Amino acid sequence: MISIGMLKDVWAFRGFVFSSVKREFYSRFVNARFGIVWLVLHPLAMILIYTLVFAELMKPSLPGKSSKFAYSVYLCSGLLTWSLFSELLSRSIGIFVHNAHLLKKIHFPKLCLPLVVIFTSLLDFAIIMTIFLVFLLATGEFPGVVVIGIFPPLAVLIAFTIGFGIFLGVINVFYRDVEQTMRIVLQFWFWLTPIVYFDKSLPNVAKHLLAINPVWPVIDAMHRIFVEGAYPQWETLIYPCVLSVVMVFLGMFSFWRLQGEIVDEL
Repeated sequence: MISIGMLKDVWAFRGFVFSSVKREFYSRFVNARFGIVWLVLHPLAMILIYTLVFAELMKPSLPGKSSKFAYSVYLCSGLLTWSLFSELLSRSIGIFVHNAHLLKKIHFPKLCLPLVVIFTSLLDFAIIMTIFLVFLLATGEFPGVVVIGIFPPLAVLIAFTIGFGIFLGVINVFYRDVEQTMRIVLQFWFWLTPIVYFDKSLPNVAKHLLAINPVWPVIDAMHRIFVEGAYPQWETLIYPCVLSVVMVFLGMFSFWRLQGEIVDEL
């Protein structure tokens, strides 16, 4: 499916990938008076709002936690992880359709497009996560050295999402309803994942359904790191890890089989 030649072609176009990421990053702030400052202000506003609402006004209690910031940390750590998943998946599904003009006019390896999506989303996530870590340091909620434990679950999440996204992106070229359908699915998926509420509050039937949700072990890992100050339960990541391998294979296989027809169909 992915040959050495394909990887060499992508590497030869690394400048195109870098310039695309740079152009997309700065294009969002063109003609904005405060420019790139908005990239910091948006996530900062989100964190401050959740902190003000939940830590000072509503004051929900997190089982076993006495800190007034505990629920805000629980909510933000889950939301930031979900946002990365949601953005990566949404953009991957429309990756070929939305870049039809490029694919028709310029000859370049199509696999460069998923790389642009990955690097752009990770750049945004890195900035937002940095602000979140500064917030944790300022409030005395920084979990310590266990914060390095975020990398394995995030790697699993990215692999699963990009594999799933490329598969749906290829299908979306031929059946445009896929992108619209997934927007609705993502809304249900969000509320079926314990991000706003706690998994322990779910009835037994819902807990069994939660076991097949591949995003939940990653969200739970982030909760353990930032709320409990503990490393993830690594065995819970086996299922999403195996599913990620399957999705990457499925995504690459569908791309390999149909890449010759993508431009003709666009």
